[in-house]
Amino acid sequence: REVDVVLKYLKDQCGAKKIGVIGFCWGGAAVQHLMLKNPHLKTGVSLYGVISRFEDKHSLLNPTFFIFGEKDDIIPLEQVTLLEKKLKQNCKVDYEVKIYPGQTHGFVHRKREDINPQDKPYIEEGRKDMINWLNKYL
Repeated sequence: REVDVVLKYLKDQCGAKKIGVIGFCWGGAAVQHLMLKNPHLKTGVSLYGVISRFEDKHSLLNPTFFIFGEKDDIIPLEQVTLLEKKLKQNCKVDYEVKIYPGQTHGFVHRKREDINPQDKPYIEEGRKDMINWLNKYL
């Protein structure tokens, strides 16, 4: 219900025509929920969203980009593989699931001073991919 109020405000008071949503961790799970329920959003980006809560729900209403780290200790790769399989079987809108090699939970939003040299290219790639996805649909 809160999302509906915010969307109405953005449209009525701010003149927003296309609205997308981004979420990290719990927020990534919220993005997946919104992409399943809210037809008014144009797109979403879910970054390492906990996907076990949506085991039987894969009919997205809007294009959605999923970002995961290969070495995420919160979201096992088996869950990501199952998500991809179910989306392929059930999803009728554009989606992408991308796994970034060697990355752990939270890698895209690490503070600059926390970036390890070997991780930096993947962090930058994840940020660029997120922006490119939003630009594609917004």
